[in-house]
Amino acid sequence: YDLRLDLTARDSAPGRVVIRFDRKDTADLILDFRGKRFAGISANGAEVPTAQASNGHIRVPGAALRQGPNELALEFVAAIAPSGASIIRFDDRDDGNTYLYTLLVPADANQLFPSFDQPDLKARVTLTLRTPRGWTAIANGRLDSSVTGHGALVHHFKPTRPISTYLIAFAAGPWHRVTSTADGRTINAYVRQTRAKEADLDTLIAINRRGLEWMEGYFGRPYPFEKYDFVLAPAFPFGGMEHPGAVFYSEERFVFRERPTLPRRLGRMSTVLHEVAHMWFGDLVTMRWFDDLWLKEGFATYLAAKALSDLEPESNAWKTFHLANKPPAYGVDQTAGTTPVWQELPNLDQAKSNYGPIVYNKAPSILKQLEYTVGDSGFRGGVRTFLTLYAYGNATWHDLLRTIGAASGRSLDQWGRQYMLRPGLARVEQQLTVRNGKVRRLALVQSPVQELSGAGGWPIRTQVLVAWPDSSRLMPAELHGNITEVPAARGLPAPSFVFANAEDHGYFLTLLDSASVRSLESGGLGKVRDPFLRAMLWTALWDQVRAARMAPERFAGLAIRELPGETDEQIVPVQLGRLGRVMAAYLPPGRRSALQREVETLLASGAGSTDRPYGVRKAYLDAFIELATTPDAVSDLVTLLSADSAAGEPLRDPTRWDAVTRLLILEAPDAERHLAAQTARDTTPDGRRRAFMALAGRPSASGKREYFTRYFADSTLNEDWATASLGPFNAIAHQRLTRPYLVPALDSLPFIQANRRIFFLGSWLGAFLSGQTEPEALQIVRAWMDRHPALAVDLRRKILQYVDELERTVAISGRLATDR
Repeated sequence: YDLRLDLTARDSAPGRVVIRFDRKDTADLILDFRGKRFAGISANGAEVPTAQASNGHIRVPGAALRQGPNELALEFVAAIAPSGASIIRFDDRDDGNTYLYTLLVPADANQLFPSFDQPDLKARVTLTLRTPRGWTAIANGRLDSSVTGHGALVHHFKPTRPISTYLIAFAAGPWHRVTSTADGRTINAYVRQTRAKEADLDTLIAINRRGLEWMEGYFGRPYPFEKYDFVLAPAFPFGGMEHPGAVFYSEERFVFRERPTLPRRLGRMSTVLHEVAHMWFGDLVTMRWFDDLWLKEGFATYLAAKALSDLEPESNAWKTFHLANKPPAYGVDQTAGTTPVWQELPNLDQAKSNYGPIVYNKAPSILKQLEYTVGDSGFRGGVRTFLTLYAYGNATWHDLLRTIGAASGRSLDQWGRQYMLRPGLARVEQQLTVRNGKVRRLALVQSPVQELSGAGGWPIRTQVLVAWPDSSRLMPAELHGNITEVPAARGLPAPSFVFANAEDHGYFLTLLDSASVRSLESGGLGKVRDPFLRAMLWTALWDQVRAARMAPERFAGLAIRELPGETDEQIVPVQLGRLGRVMAAYLPPGRRSALQREVETLLASGAGSTDRPYGVRKAYLDAFIELATTPDAVSDLVTLLSADSAAGEPLRDPTRWDAVTRLLILEAPDAERHLAAQTARDTTPDGRRRAFMALAGRPSASGKREYFTRYFADSTLNEDWATASLGPFNAIAHQRLTRPYLVPALDSLPFIQANRRIFFLGSWLGAFLSGQTEPEALQIVRAWMDRHPALAVDLRRKILQYVDELERTVAISGRLATDR
């Protein structure tokens, strides 16, 4: 592709692309194009007036083509807009500057220019951009020249190595740049002018550099593209995007406006390492089709964790990996809407539906199981062979397992059938029999969480931990059938607890035996010194709640007793989030009221405790703001707004906005006055974004109607702002106000799938359905699905994934309401 675009207009970009390719036959040729306007085509130097453009395609008559080399030249116009376009425009109201950047994943390159928009048709890309004078342009290739003429600046980039269309990228605007050269590698970092002082670009460059060096060592081959730059893109709708040579990161997530907690710092570093890993897994070798999306996303997440573990040994990276991946993966994989890791994709238009926890969280989790099964050397050797065989090309999961199997000397066919093609996950129930103070029998009983497809047990290799007050033993176990006994445990003294997935190598839901639950609940959990193990045990106990084997009040009581002694900065916020879900959704009103003040006191005390690390105190403060309900707690929120510090640090605007938003949601006295004061105080771009979020939390029928209308009618509303406002809009306290929007929200799903970015559909469904807790809402969703039997399968699955939590909530709270 030789692509030329004029970016000097505000709302449209006229362009010309010359496509050179080899053709095996002369049948009619189909190109993809959904841009603003198609203006004409020539084939091999001759105009083609009969070429047709309709329904997202351009048909070129076969008579205009020849076997062998061909050249098409097409004129077109692409749209520039704040959202919904292939070229995103961001207007910085602080200094009047405008910034542009592309976002083409997964199938929006054809929204920018006519192309063969599928991942298995890679091409070299030569880009030329015409911009206003004073602008900088960044693209995949190296900048060849920038020439001023006719009141504009023309940037010409050198050809890239072969890349897929969804990876083509550029950014243009008056960017602030920082350049760093070390060990022969130059990295350029870009951010908009008004955020330059806040963005710690030197730190970000260092993280990217360390990631590149680690990946080169692990993969045994150098960085595979011409250069490495990155851009902090404003209002970017996801954490990062792995365009080779021009990685984009979310400005909002990477520029900290208040002291970052350890989870935020590790989250940012993990995102960088994820995108760096993509340079090899995704960009150098790309999945052949988006049904193998996991092949790039799962690998990037898993390799990021391995890199983090080596680069920051004190981070306890596998604990981070567990907390970030296992709960969301288990959550979706238990639903009736789950899919296999390899997700069938009949049409590229449905590619957005494949993005979600199965690809991003389950896939890296089963890769950890795969490496534990074949061993480190076999896994790494297979990965290196895979990258060599398919460099600058495409591959499938069969290719990957074949190379890893060959390197490790074993067949992975059965493993692949169970983990790639079979939806769902195993439930492993611990059965412990103790007689006369000795273990008579320890067995692991495997069964599918639900019968979706496939038969028999998953092949699982794990380690079983048997723990006593002063010691513990690890016992390897391999599960194949329904029941696996652990003979090494027989005759041992009765343990304090047993855990079937020590070190988290296995991908399965662990259901603890009753003796282990009692022991952990009665003080044993706090005595576990290893924070990684504590994190996994907390997850297992939370799974007991969601499986209706442990009353949510018991979990709340456990949290109230154990969290005051917990100092781990990653464990505390996760458990406080679970405690918050119990309080806000699982407990009926009467039981919630009985615990509310006790929970608020716990949270306020944790935020004010001077002997705890900042990250722990900040987690308590955030949870207090989120859960504050009683008049005393509301009064504390008002007092907080006039304070100079909180959680041991100066009080910054992001936390002030959280407090103001909560006051609006609760319709607290003077909430509007506090909103006005905070709006006047924080006039930054992020302040305006936060104000938009806060206003979505007003408990007003007219306000809700205005926002819902804007989600579809306001072409200037950036998708990042819309996503951020969905939580306040769907506050559980407002569920009676937002329930009338359930049906319109579901009706809009086809439009959202066609017109919004990859993660918006999940954010939309998650917000609207998790904001409801009552049976009436569940009945509305079920009735809607009954009325739409012809709904696309991928959309039906998405609804089933997200309605599962509503179903659990109704079941849990209903059981408690009738429990005497």
